[in-house]
Order: sequence, then C-alpha cells, then structure tokens
Amino acid sequence: MTTITVLGTGSWGTALANVLLDNGHDVMMWGKTQQTVDELNHSKTNQKYLPGITLNENMQATSDLKKALSFSDYLIMAVPTKGIREVCQKINREADSKKVIVHVSKGIEPQTFKRISQMIEEEIHEDFFTGVGVLSGPSHAEEVALRQPTTVAVASDNEAIRTMTQDLFMSDYFRVYTNDDLIGVEIGGALKNIIALAVGITDGLGHGDNAKAALMTRGLAEITRLGTKMGADPMTFLGLAGIGDLIVTCTSVHSRNWKCGNMLGKGLSLEEALSRMGMVVEGVRTTEAAFEMAQTYNVEMPITEALYGVLFNNEPLETNVKTLMNREKTNE
Repeated sequence: MTTITVLGTGSWGTALANVLLDNGHDVMMWGKTQQTVDELNHSKTNQKYLPGITLNENMQATSDLKKALSFSDYLIMAVPTKGIREVCQKINREADSKKVIVHVSKGIEPQTFKRISQMIEEEIHEDFFTGVGVLSGPSHAEEVALRQPTTVAVASDNEAIRTMTQDLFMSDYFRVYTNDDLIGVEIGGALKNIIALAVGITDGLGHGDNAKAALMTRGLAEITRLGTKMGADPMTFLGLAGIGDLIVTCTSVHSRNWKCGNMLGKGLSLEEALSRMGMVVEGVRTTEAAFEMAQTYNVEMPITEALYGVLFNNEPLETNVKTLMNREKTNE
C-alpha cells in the first residue's frame, strides 16, 4: 500500500482517487470547499461533480493543505490550469519534504504558452520537488468513477515516475501505458479541447456527421503541426493522448467542451454558456493560447483561428463555417 495525496476535489480528481483506493492504496484528497470535503468524508459521494455515484468506503478528504501534503510525497494535481501556479505557490509554503507531482489537467497558459509541467517546474521550489509527470488520455471521470474500462497514458522525462504511476493506477478497469513524450502528451490533451468546442458548435448548428468527421480529422492535423513544432513526436498524436482523447472529447455527452460549444451553436453567448456549465471549460482559455502560439510558431491552424474569432471577437458562427469551407484549395 502506498500513500497518495490528490489535490482537487472535482470530478477527475475524485474519480482518480477512487481508482487508487480500489487498488488498495491509502489516499487523502484536498479541496478548498469544506462542504465537498465533508460530503466525501461522511457520505462517500461528490454529488456536484459525480451525481449518483457512491465512492470507495475508504475515501477521505481535508481542506487543510498542510495536512494533505504531509500525508504523502506523491501528489496527483487535479486542479484547473488557471489554478496551477496558485496551488504550487501554496505547496512551497506548506510542504515539508520533496514531492513527486503527476498532474492530470489539460491546458496551456495564455501569453506564456507554458505547458502545465513547465508551470509546475517554474513555481515549485527545488526543496519540495523531485519530478513531474502527466496522466492523460480518453477518460471521462463519470465513466471511470463507474469503473468502466478506460485506457490512458502517463508521460514524464523521468522513467521512474512513469513506471511508478503506471503501477499505482493499473487495475482491471483502468489500464495505463507509459510514454516518454511529455510535450506531445500535454499538447494533445490541451489542444483537443479546442476541436471539441468546434465540433459542439457545428452539432449545435445542426450540421451532420460529415462536418464532425472533417473537423476532427483536420483538427488532428492542426494539433500535430503545432505539437511537432514545439518538439513533440508526431506519432504521439496517433495514440491515446492524441486521437484517442480527441475522439472521446468530440463525441461524448460527458464532454464539457462539446457541451459548451453545442450551446454556442444553439445561440447562447459565451458568457451564458459558461454560466450554465458551472464548471471549468478548458478549451476556451486554450483557444486563446493556441491562437497566439500559431502566430508565434508560424503554424497554420484555421479551425483554431475561426474558433478564436467566434469566442473572442463575436464573429458569426455560420460566416466562419463558410470561411473554412472556402479556403484556398490545397493537398491533404
């Protein structure tokens, strides 16, 4: 049995804590909302994020970060991208030993273009940090919490972290592959949210499966072009963290990004859609980052550009669809 701390009591952090508990590990969750912490401790449920699901009877949580950090030197960081730096700074103040950190978030920081592992490495003091990894792939928290078969990848520059994470999470319903392409796995997980937003929009507009397939295919091409320019292995995007995650995020009713895009396609404003979601939609923030990155790296990303216009410049949806369809003809 290994002791593990999970930072974040949202749907994904809770589902992963449940996997680890099912595997016989000793897990402590940390969250900022006392009501959720109390519910996890007493009812073994998280109705806001995983309604109707009863969790492992050994589930425990705390709102005391110092207590959570002292519980384990192996941290699963399951907080939204925009909260990564804040949580890392808190770790610096409260930690008492070096930590291995495996994050499970999917996003890129606008303006700096930093991947999450880079943000962690920048923020965590060397006295409290031994290495970083990412767990990513086609994995809706709702299905993982129901113990439905799921397969993901863990990536790190550190082989020991890859192997340890694989060993901790592997079970008869949760399969983990190792991957040494940290850049590719992080980029694939972040950029697929952009395409899921676009697919949700086209579904909301009433377009058919042909349009969905085209967006997913050409979206994968955009992801691969930018990721390769950033140093990723192009083959990574044909794996779980690439096309696998893209498929599940663009086609599932569980997908936050698809849901948000679908509401936009049906006429809601971005503010209205985000308000109705009530949860973080990483693709919105990532669209802003990717749009700027495409210009910096001189990479052609027409779907991202069109979505940026819709989200941040209030450009008409149908106009941008026609613009994409009427682009200059080229080879695939």
